[in-house]
This record gives sequence, C-alpha cells and structure tokens, in this order.
Amino acid sequence: MCGIVGYIGNKDAKEILLHGLDTLEYRGYDSAGIYVMDDSQTGHLFKEKGRIAALRDKVDQSVAAFSGIGHTRWATHGAPSVDNAHPHQSNSGRFSIVHNGVIENFAEVRDAYLQDVELHSDTDTEIIVQLIAWFAESEELDTMDAFKKAIVALKGSYALALVDNENPDVIYAAKNKSPLLLGTGDGFNVICSDAMAMIRETNQFIELMDGEVATLSQEGIQIETLAGDIIDRAPYTAHLDANDLGKGTYPYYMAKEIDEQPAVMRKIIQNYQNEQGELEMDPEILESILASDRIYIVACGTSYNAGWVGKQLLEKTTNIPTEVHLSSEFGYNMPLLTEKPFFIFLSQSGETADSRQVLVQVNEMGYPSLTLTNVPGSTLSREAQFTLLLYAGPEIAVASTKAYTAQIAVMSILAELTAKAKGLPVEMDVAHELAIIASAIESVIDDKEIFEQLSLTHLSTSRNAFYIGRGIDYYLVMEASLKLKEVSYVQTEGFAAGELKHGTIALIEDNTPVISIITDKKTAGHTRGNAHEVISRGAHSMIISMDGLNQPEDAYVLPKVHELLTPLVSVIPTQLIAYYTSLHRGNDVDKPRNLAKSVTVE
Repeated sequence: MCGIVGYIGNKDAKEILLHGLDTLEYRGYDSAGIYVMDDSQTGHLFKEKGRIAALRDKVDQSVAAFSGIGHTRWATHGAPSVDNAHPHQSNSGRFSIVHNGVIENFAEVRDAYLQDVELHSDTDTEIIVQLIAWFAESEELDTMDAFKKAIVALKGSYALALVDNENPDVIYAAKNKSPLLLGTGDGFNVICSDAMAMIRETNQFIELMDGEVATLSQEGIQIETLAGDIIDRAPYTAHLDANDLGKGTYPYYMAKEIDEQPAVMRKIIQNYQNEQGELEMDPEILESILASDRIYIVACGTSYNAGWVGKQLLEKTTNIPTEVHLSSEFGYNMPLLTEKPFFIFLSQSGETADSRQVLVQVNEMGYPSLTLTNVPGSTLSREAQFTLLLYAGPEIAVASTKAYTAQIAVMSILAELTAKAKGLPVEMDVAHELAIIASAIESVIDDKEIFEQLSLTHLSTSRNAFYIGRGIDYYLVMEASLKLKEVSYVQTEGFAAGELKHGTIALIEDNTPVISIITDKKTAGHTRGNAHEVISRGAHSMIISMDGLNQPEDAYVLPKVHELLTPLVSVIPTQLIAYYTSLHRGNDVDKPRNLAKSVTVE
C-alpha cells in the first residue's frame, strides 16, 4: 500500500524523493506527489495522478530543495485523482502531510473540529493536516504539541510525515500500525516506509514504534512518546544490496524473480545448514512447537496458499495437527483454540496489517508465535517471539513468486527438524531434496517457451479459466489460480477436482481453459478422469503431470521430486503461464491494477 519517503539534509531532495518513490512502485499506487522546501524556505507542491514518470515531468527541476516529503497513494478514501493525491496541505499552506493507513473516525473528527473548514479532497488524510492546523492556530500550540494532539484524536492506522513552513529545518513523523523507518546519515536523515526506498542513501535505520513521534533535522533524529519521554534507540543495518533492486536485463521483475527461485532454494539450504552440513535452527523454536498441541498457520493471499502446503508438511512429518486460517477472518472470528497453541505467521513483507492484528491478540493471550518473513526487522518479525527468514532477496513484483516457494522450503526444514526433535523417524532428507528441486526448477524454467505458447494459444483472449487438482495439487491450484487472475485479469478459479461435478462443471463452455495438475500417485487417475469430464463438455484441457504419472496427451511433464514437495516444482509452470498471459494481454505485469504488494491496512 501507500509508500512514504522524506529527506532533510545537504543534497538535492527532489531527486532523492523521486528515486525513493520509484523504488516503492512495487507496493502499488494510483498517484504520487512530493512537497519540497527550497533554500529560501519556500515550499513547492507537485502531485499527479498515474505513474511516477508523470509526476517527474511535472516537477520543476530548477527548484533547489534541501528537504521534503513524498508519497505514492493507493486509493482508500476517494477515487484516484490529483486532488486526492498526497501530500495534502492545510488551507493556509503552512502544513503539508503524507499518510499511509486508514483513519477510521475521520468523519467524527471532521464533524467535531472542522465543520467550518473548507476541504479540498475526499480523503481521510486531509482531515489530519487540517486538524493539526486547527490545533496550532485556534489553540496557539507549537507544531509538536498540535501534532500530538491531533494524533490522540485519531483512531485507526497511520504512518505520517509532516512539514511545517514555519519550522522548515524539521520533518515530523509518527506511527501507529503502519510501518515507518527513520534513516540516519552524515549530514542528512530520511524517512521511508521500506528500507529499499532509501538504501541508496543509507543502510542505517531506526524503527519507529506504535505510539511514538519523531523529529528529523539535518543534524539528527529525536524520538519520543506522546507523553514526551525521550527514547534512545540504536539504528540497525539493513542488509540490502541496491544492485539487487534492479531488473537487470529482464523486462519485468516478475520474470526475474521466477528465474531466481533455484538460487533461492540453494540459499535457504546454505543459511539453515551448520558447518557440518546439517540443518539447524533456533532450538527454542523447536521446543516451543513440541510443547504445543496444535499449530495455527495465519496468513493472507499467496502466503495463505503456501500455508496449506505447510499444513501437509507439518502434519505428515511431525504428527502435530495443523490448521490454516485467513488473517482477515481469524482476527475478528477467532475459532475455539486448543490449550497449547503455537502460531506461525507467513508474510513476505512482514508488514501485513491483517496478520499483525492477529499477532497482537496472540501476544496479549501469551501464546508463542513464529514469523516466516523475507524482511528482517519487519513489524511481524519484531513482534513475534521467533523469526525464520526466507532469504529470497527483495521481491518487487506485486505478484509473489519466489516468496511462495521460499515459505514452503523453510516450512519443510522446520517440519524435518521438529520431527527429529520429537524423536520421530524422518524419511525425507530435506536439504538433499531441496537441492534436487533447485535443479528441477531450472529445467522447467528452461522450457518457458512452451508455457508462453500455451498462454498465447489458450489464455491470451480467454475470459475465464479453471485450475483443478486433488490433495496437495489442490493446494497448489489455489495459488495457480490466484497468480493468473491477479496479473492477467482472467477470471480464474482453483478447485478440488472432485468438486467439479458438484456444481462448478455447469460453468464449462466450449474452449474454456481447464488446467489439471497431477503429481499425486494416489489421486492421479481420478484427476485425469475429471479432466476428461470437462473435455466432453467442450473445455480445452491442459494437463501438467509429474514424470511417472504422465500420459501422451499431457501438455507438460514435470521432473520427479519428493511427493510432499511437488508444489515447489509444479508452481513454476503456473507462474510462467500467468506471466506470459499478462504480457500478451498488454498488462503491466509487475503492477496489476488495484493491487498492492504490501497490504499495510486492514
């Protein structure tokens, strides 16, 4: 969701802000803007609907700016437009603000304080800046006191960066639920929603916590509570390589990230092996799981789909009952828990708001928790009791690919080590199997032209499509259908193959694409029978099977891998099909409409 950047220092703020916004494009947005202060302490506001390239064209490059704030907006309150784009200003022009989050009580605040104030947008964000101005002017408060008083009146999520023209040497920041980092440098300081946005300037970041406010000047950063208590927090080093953030020779990040998956498998093995070549992780994680009577996997989107595969791995390897839940449902409709639950949170970004609100409740109840994330230092990582990193490197495309396979790989290691700690016999050598899978993925990627042709022939003009599978293949087709629909806009559904004849088969028409995934020996014949059922009703059937279960009619045969890890390989054709279908339909592959990479509001 919305991205924030801010800079105050000794360099050209305009270009730093614009580059930071370019880096945050992956989060999803519909408009962008910056507000900068020049050497004469005059403010300049530039904002535009659409892409950052359009904003860049609008920025007056002759303005010499030393500080400023910027924003990419993903519409919540108010349609995408220039008026609704951030930064928003108070009517006097004194205050300018950018905001990530949702203010739940904006209407109440407006009615209580701002009935006589003219509003210029449909956003909840404008309410914040007008409220700050109202407190500063009507109650004659200084900027920090007005800022704090406005924050206390707000209910909801926010990451805020505020500029006051009467205090041009300071940027103000505050946070609740939505992520915000403060970056430190020599003669400058920065604000960002994501370390990637400012990694070109610094790799030293300080985490701003919920309920805290901060002031940034060229000389330093001061953090305090709303009560005024000063907080001394050391920065951490963000281990990101700015070179990893580029597409290189690839036309889209999604293509690059699909191709990176073999390397991710090998990196995971490397990072979870000790010097003796044995898999290991924090023994306290394993002890905590062994003390539990049930595992609850909580996640959203692609991570939720990975969780279903994780359920198979954990139950069949450790004999511990495992449930999978959507974060957005679990938080407000929590099921009856067992006496000793253990929670696993899956999140590529570690900032997923729906998952965090569940974690807050889990912490209040005193239950142990583990986050699997790609981003060290992220909110879910900080607030969970334990963290396992995915080591997938930056994932920029909105549609997740390598994070999905990384989550499954790390859960397979967790399953093996838990089983060993429990004293159970372990039939699968996960490190060895993941090494085989890395090579298998490479071989499938080498055949990407086959999937491009399948996409061109059967999906590039189709209105809808279906994926079907059974058992672990059903869990896989849930992710396959999500991937195709989110980047190509083809209405795609993933179904348990045996459920087709219980209603869904009524939707099959002539030439409807139906893609069957067959990797499970126990159910292969049944799924193949379901594929023939849709063929007899006019569907265009494409079967992707695993070596040993294949038939001459199949569109593609996957290399054989361990039966519990087949989704790591069978997902690759579905990722490539989604990529090429989107590409040939003329879509923006990396930034699908209406979607955001990191969903930081509930």
